[in-house]
Amino acid sequence: MNFRAALAVAWRGLMANKMRSLLTMLGIIIGVAAVIVMVSIGQGATAQVTERIARMGSNILMIRPGTGFGPVRGAAGIESLTLKDAQAIAGLPLVQNVAPEVNQEVTAAAGSQTWSTTVKGTSASYPKIRNLETAVGSFFTEEDSEEARQVAVLGPTVEANLFPDGSSAVGRTITLNNLRFTVVGVLKAQGGGMGGQDQDDMIYIPITTAQQRFSGSRNVQVINVQARDAGSLATVEEEITALLRQRHRLSDQEEDDFNIQNMTAIMETVEETTKTMTLLLAGVAAVSLLVGGIGIMNIMLVSVTERTREIGIRMAVGATGGAILSQFLIEALVLSLAGGIIGMLAGFTGSRLVAVLAGWPAVIAPASILLAIGFSALVGIFFGYYPARRAATANPIEALRYE
Repeated sequence: MNFRAALAVAWRGLMANKMRSLLTMLGIIIGVAAVIVMVSIGQGATAQVTERIARMGSNILMIRPGTGFGPVRGAAGIESLTLKDAQAIAGLPLVQNVAPEVNQEVTAAAGSQTWSTTVKGTSASYPKIRNLETAVGSFFTEEDSEEARQVAVLGPTVEANLFPDGSSAVGRTITLNNLRFTVVGVLKAQGGGMGGQDQDDMIYIPITTAQQRFSGSRNVQVINVQARDAGSLATVEEEITALLRQRHRLSDQEEDDFNIQNMTAIMETVEETTKTMTLLLAGVAAVSLLVGGIGIMNIMLVSVTERTREIGIRMAVGATGGAILSQFLIEALVLSLAGGIIGMLAGFTGSRLVAVLAGWPAVIAPASILLAIGFSALVGIFFGYYPARRAATANPIEALRYE
């Protein structure tokens, strides 16, 4: 019997018991669909996080107070970084831009409209580091910072909530915790940021104004540093470490009272973490494929038992054990591949539904589809071999006597 004839016989055998075949394929369908959905969500999350970090810039360092593992140096409530630290870092030769920042939760109001949001006090260099662009007006200037002027730049979410009539906020007056500020610009939409924070729900003001009007302190929470290029990041990090240790008068025995985060290193860590999580989820989903393979083995054993007399007749008229073996292997393979194809369609549909309904990114890679279908075929061959071998080694005389 050639391959085409064996395939036709296998297909007729499966179609003779449609419901049983469908139920047998269910494990393969669920397994393939789950693998595709999990991998697509994992790859989508990786792409989204990587894109967000890349949008922030790959040659960025973020300096925060404290070691990163415990409280900051000094008395309770005292930070270890100051505005003068940022100014000193700006003087390093390989540093292009520096933007310190402080954040404060405030209630913003315009007329009868109020909105709870975050005020970010920073410098005029912040848009260059974070790749921010204004849709209307402009960002505040260094002169605004030097004079501690009460000017503000709104994110589009804040503008939409304070001015729901759609009118431009530029030139208008708003109050932040009852302090009057003049809006000088509105940023273009940025979307979500790291940690799920809405970057559009933000108000930017000069850092000197924020320190004088809100925090009452000269300390800063973060110093953003942009190196001239990504290749000089390691050198810049070493220079900043040496400079801050000198400024903070730390002895050789004392550990740093600040920590430096490298955005390139963060991106690599995030990518590795999401890849690991994707493989873990895919591995969990692949268990369904193994369960489906056991179902195929079970149903093929039932099929061999039901067709014992048929096997005996075929052997009696000259069919070899290899022909019997190939016929049942092909049946198992057809069963698993049919389930794989249906599971592929279900996985593709499920990924799209998750992306639309849950708002999670989903990237369907051809490699994940090929892997899932290929694995389902291997499952069919692996779990179909034992029933096929049992049929091929049956005793023809005993098979003919079987009722």
